[in-house]
Amino acid sequence: MEQKIHQGRNVKRFREMLGIKQEALAYDLGEEWNQKKISMLEQKDVIEDALLKQISNSLRIPVEAFQNFDEEQAVNIISNTFSDFKDGASAINLHPTFNPIKEVLKLHEEKIVLYERMLKEKDEMMARLEKLINK
Repeated sequence: MEQKIHQGRNVKRFREMLGIKQEALAYDLGEEWNQKKISMLEQKDVIEDALLKQISNSLRIPVEAFQNFDEEQAVNIISNTFSDFKDGASAINLHPTFNPIKEVLKLHEEKIVLYERMLKEKDEMMARLEKLINK
């Protein structure tokens, strides 16, 4: 049995994710729209293509998102790919290839080398300036 995509529910879902109130969407859609009409629209299984395009422009979401988003499939994907690590797997890598302490020490050493080079260049420039002044 093929499950149908509920376009009105998808409009509501995306509108809520964007933090947009029904009144604001109604205002964007035009004078003939109000909050109650948006509420009724969000209960419709299928929305006319022209209206869906208008909603798409208002919310800046592709029409295909309203037509193809299936919450059940999304939940299945998330539940099949997420692990809470209760099965013995660990979220903590006890043997990392990246050692932050070594990296900090390396950066510190690079900073010291750079600072020493800057001091040397400053001394050389001071010597040149003194030489020019004494001419």
